[in-house]
Parts: sequence; C-alpha cells; structure tokens
Amino acid sequence: MVSAMDPLILHNGRILPLAQARLSPGQSGLLAGWGVFTTLRLYHGRPFEFHRHWQRMARDAARLGVELVYGEEAVRDQIVELASANQRFEGAGRVSFVRNGGGLWSDGVNQPPTDLLVFTRELVAWPQSHRLVLQENAVLSTAVLAGVKMLAWAPNTLLLERARSEGFDDALLLNEKGELVECTSANVFLVYGGRVLTPPLSSGCLRGVTRDVLFEIAPRADVEIREQILTSSDLSGADEVFISSSTREVVGVGYVSPGWTYAVPGEITQTLENAFQRYVRAALAGL
Repeated sequence: MVSAMDPLILHNGRILPLAQARLSPGQSGLLAGWGVFTTLRLYHGRPFEFHRHWQRMARDAARLGVELVYGEEAVRDQIVELASANQRFEGAGRVSFVRNGGGLWSDGVNQPPTDLLVFTRELVAWPQSHRLVLQENAVLSTAVLAGVKMLAWAPNTLLLERARSEGFDDALLLNEKGELVECTSANVFLVYGGRVLTPPLSSGCLRGVTRDVLFEIAPRADVEIREQILTSSDLSGADEVFISSSTREVVGVGYVSPGWTYAVPGEITQTLENAFQRYVRAALAGL
C-alpha cells in the first residue's frame, strides 16, 4: 500500500521539491497536530468535488481556531498547477492548513497564521472486496472535536496499521457506546432488503464527501439511504456491507471479523457504485 509522494509539493503558494520544503520545528501544527486536512481524488488533474472538501475544511477550521489563509479558488487552481507539474492527472491529493502559533510550545513569530501544504500521489491499490476487523472504544462520540478531520490523525493511522498487520484491509471503529462509527478513513453502510443504513454524525463519524454524494444520488437509483444508530449485532442481519471514501469511491466488504461474511459485489452496492460513476462522468463532462 505504501508508496512515495510525488516529488513536487505546494507550500504557501510555491511549488518546490519535497526535499526543499522547510517548516519551523516549533510550529504548533507539528507539535500538537493543530490543523485541518482533506484527502481528495484527482480526475484529469483536477480535484473532484473540491467545493464540498473546502466547506468541510472551513467548518472544521472554525472549530479548531485555524485560519484558512488562502481562498477556495486560489487553492483549487494551485492544486491543478501542482498536479500538472507532477504529471499526476489520476491520483490523490492532500490539502493541509497547519497552524503556526498557539499553545505553550510554539514559535509562530514572523510566520503566517497557518502554512498551506498540498501533496499529490498515486492511488492506493485498495482491494475490491474489503476485510475489516472490529475495533472497540476507538471513537468518543461526545468529544468536543468529534467528527473533525484534523492533523492529529495518529489514532486512525495506528489502527489501520494494526489491522493490516493482522491481515485485514481496515478497522471498523466502534464508539464508547458500542455503536458502529466508520473505518479509519471511510464511511460504512449496511444494506437490509434494498434499504441502506449508515451511522449518524452523532456517532462521531466524519461527514465524508462521498457519503454526501451518495445521499444525493441514491434516490435517482431507486435506493433509500438513511441514518440509523447501528451496533455490531446489526452486522449479522445485513445483506451487504460497503464503505465509501474519496479515494476508494464505493467498495464492497466481504468479511468483518470476528465472523460475518458477505457476497461482493452486492446488488445494492453495485447499483450505487454505478450511480456514483455516472455522477463522476457527468461532473467531468461539465469541466
């Protein structure tokens, strides 16, 4: 799964080699994970659904007290420029706003409020049928910053590494109430008799961009999606399970440890994947 980032990055409006980028060792974003980020899909060298990504970053930045020092259009144009410079026309991009000052240990003197960092890379080769392992007490749904996509992402990264070391593709996270929440970087959906259920935002899950798109396009595909509190016991009665993210799109789950198995691709999963691909093609045709 692991591969190197592309050789050029964007740092505060400048495209430069990764090895030449310099951040202050006293930067609050580095010391405390203080900042916001989003990972997006690049199609034809352009960031897909960038407005949705930006809106979510802006909401999260307001909750974290992080200033977005560049405007939406400027950042979108700079992503396109970076993708072209890296010849990364199909792949993934990561946009981060890293706070400079604040806290007891920081050196934000003579620095902008935040640094803008943008990376691109090839897509991770995720499998077409995911194997998940349950992880209890991974999310605190009542936390002040529950559902915020912030730079302090080590817990999710650690759980992903552990899951992969045990032969799984990702971890399926539970909150302190034993409710299903999400995977480490994807939303989760359960299918019952043609109806699709997904954990509510109150579970502590991220409001994923692809999740939002699926809520919009599902009615056109004659599929009902709604939020509902779910627990691990609901996995036993599900006809299908699938996950969604910007880089994985819509992908089926074939197994959830400790013992639930599903056919992949399921009929509803395939219907929504096809609907999502039509949505992508229509969006790209409008560029």
